Amino acid sequence: MFAPTLIMRAPPTFLRRSLDEFRRQAGIAIRMDGLHSPTKPFPLIKFTTPETPSHCKVMSDQTNFGGFSRAALTYVPGAEHIDGEGGTGRIGGGEKEGDLEPSHVLFKGSISTELPPNRPEVQRSGFAAWRTRDRGWWVFGKLLWDIDPYAYLALRIKSDGRKYFVNIQTESIVPTDLHQHLLPCYTPGEWETVTIPFSAFVRTSYGVVVEPQREMLRQKVRSVGVGLTDRVPGPFELRVADVYATNRAPEKGRVTREDSGFDLDEGEGDGDEGGKGMMDEIEPRRKKGEVERILI
Repeated sequence: MFAPTLIMRAPPTFLRRSLDEFRRQAGIAIRMDGLHSPTKPFPLIKFTTPETPSHCKVMSDQTNFGGFSRAALTYVPGAEHIDGEGGTGRIGGGEKEGDLEPSHVLFKGSISTELPPNRPEVQRSGFAAWRTRDRGWWVFGKLLWDIDPYAYLALRIKSDGRKYFVNIQTESIVPTDLHQHLLPCYTPGEWETVTIPFSAFVRTSYGVVVEPQREMLRQKVRSVGVGLTDRVPGPFELRVADVYATNRAPEKGRVTREDSGFDLDEGEGDGDEGGKGMMDEIEPRRKKGEVERILI
């Protein structure tokens, strides 16, 4: 009597999420997806409507501890997304219909390394990030993504060439853990689909590589997002149309663990000394003797 009463009193959004999840899992059972590798991509977020930016949380040192970096995520209408995967165009094929851009979000702002006044505990500044919001609850608990049947994460992007990182957060025992990888960019200023093996992501905490490097808990993914932490003052602009899991290998070379953007050698890191708890502020560790590159 207790459980049915709670379900009957649940808000409509809770019931809708539960019904959607029932339908999704029923479809998996009917298709027997667990017996073979899925051939179709699994969308994590598709920016197809003006409401989709509200499904994400935007962060910067300004919003987190009074710094001066600014960031915003705005919807830009464009061509319709097509289910499936493709080459240089929208997911599903090449550019068509007058070479229209796909509908997407614009992650735009400005990085400042100026420290906030009257906050002596903050000794580092200059970051901006966004991530998908928690998906809420359904009748069997917290809604999480199960991307275990997939080998790669793919993003449809148009980048300015700056040093962005892709962040994946799982339902880990350690809440500050993030799995991260440098966001590849082969053609700045042009739309492209970039693909990263899940095995190439590096486990970090507060921007420092964590040992031991445990495998990502892909059965319980909580959020995905992108952060900019190159600490180069000035404007930035990244456009994102889709983020999805796939079994289709990268078309341009192979992204490996060494390409993650982190120094994987053992040793102490340069942990963030200001703004503890900002799980999306990531300062990549450079290899010994490597000079920090400034990408404009």
